[in-house]
Amino acid sequence: MHIIDRRLNPGGKSLENRQRFLRRAKAQVQGAVKKSSQDRDIKDVLEGGEVAIPLEGIGEPRFRREGGTRDLVLPGNKKFVEGDILPRSGEGSASRSGPGEGDSEDAFRFVLSRDEFVDLFLDDLELPDLAKRKLAEAESEGLRRAGYATSGSPANISVSRTVARALARRVALRRPRPETIAELEAELAECDEPRRVELLAELEALKAKARRIPFIDPIDIRYRRFETTPKPVAQAVMFCLMDVSGSMSEHMKDLAKRFYMLLYVFLKRRYQHVEIVFIRHTDRAEEVDEETFFYGPASGGTLVSSALQAMHDIVRSRFRPADWNIYAAQASDGDNSVADGEVAGRLLMEKILPVSQFFAYLEVAESASNPYYMSESSIWTLYQRLRSGGAPLSMRKVNARNQIFPVFHDLFQRRGTQEKAP
Repeated sequence: MHIIDRRLNPGGKSLENRQRFLRRAKAQVQGAVKKSSQDRDIKDVLEGGEVAIPLEGIGEPRFRREGGTRDLVLPGNKKFVEGDILPRSGEGSASRSGPGEGDSEDAFRFVLSRDEFVDLFLDDLELPDLAKRKLAEAESEGLRRAGYATSGSPANISVSRTVARALARRVALRRPRPETIAELEAELAECDEPRRVELLAELEALKAKARRIPFIDPIDIRYRRFETTPKPVAQAVMFCLMDVSGSMSEHMKDLAKRFYMLLYVFLKRRYQHVEIVFIRHTDRAEEVDEETFFYGPASGGTLVSSALQAMHDIVRSRFRPADWNIYAAQASDGDNSVADGEVAGRLLMEKILPVSQFFAYLEVAESASNPYYMSESSIWTLYQRLRSGGAPLSMRKVNARNQIFPVFHDLFQRRGTQEKAP
C-alpha cells in the first residue's frame, strides 16, 4: 500500500528555523528594515514585506575535513566537488571591479511578517526618562511566589523544602540511622557466639525498617508554586504639536506626518498606557483626532504659542504632572510671528518644560536644502537660545524622507546605546 500526502504545507512550519535565522542575521535584517521604511507611504510604513540582505555572513558554519586519505566520487570534473561555492553573476552585492569584469552575488531576499517587521524596527527605542509616578490601571500580568504545591514541573522542585520534610518524616517514624547500623556491624565482628545471634536479629530488624522507610518519599516532594498577579504600569502622555499653516508646503507636511506616524506606531506598539494628544495649529490651535491630524486640510497664519498654550491647558485640566509622565514632539517649518517669539519662549520655560520628561522639536524644510546648513529660522533660533540656557530641548532638522528614520531613532533610542547627536 502506498500513501500519498497531498496536504498543503502548513503555515509557520519552519517557525523555529525562521526565528533562528532572524537572530543570527539580526543586524543585517534590521538595517534592511530601516532602509525599506524610508520610501514607503505613511499608511504602509510598518507593514511587513520583502527585504533584501547581502549573502555575506549568513552561511551556516560547518566542519570540513582537510588532508588525509579519502575516496571521492567526482561529478564529471575535477574542478568542483560537493560543498564548493560556485561563482555566479547577479544584481545583488556587485563586485568592486569595473563594468563587465569580475563576479557578483545575488542578494538574499526574505519576506517578513508585519509583527517581525515592527519588532525589528522598534527593537532599540524607548521613551526617555519614563518615571513611575502614579501607576496606571494594571493590565499586564507578572508571576509571584505563592507557597508550595504537591505537584508541578520538575524544574520547580524546592530541594530545601523537600529535604526538610523528608528529614522530619524519617525522625517521626524513627528510621534507623546509618551510624547505628554501622556500630552494630562493627560490634558483630568482635563479639562471641551468644551475643552474635542477638546482634544479627537486631541488625535484620533495623535494616528491614530502614527499607520500609525510604530516604525520600513522593509525599515529601514539594514544588514552588507561582500565580499571576497584576503588574503596575507607568502612565504617560505624548503631545504631538504640528504646524499646518500656509507656510508649510505639502513636502514639509509629508515629512512631519511621517515622523508622527513612526511615533504613533512606536507608542502603541511598545507601551500600554500612553495617551496621545494631537494638536495642530495655524494662528490658533485645536485638539483633533487621529484622522483629522494626519489627513485633514488646514491653512492660515502661524502662532506657535497657540499650540503651547493649548498643551498647557490640557495638561492642567487632564494630566496632573504628579501622576503622568509628559512628553511632547513639535514639528514646524520654523516660521513664526516676530511678536509671538517671546510669548512662546515664556510658555516653554515657565509652563511646559518644568513638567515635561522630554520635548523634541523637528524642523522640516524643502528637499533642495541641506539639513545641516539650513538657514536658522525664528523658532530654531529661539529654541537654540533656550537650550543654551539649560532648557531640556532636543532639536533636529530634516528635508528628505530618508532622513526621518535616522532622526527618529536618534531621538528615541534606548539610553546606553545613544550616540552624541550632531
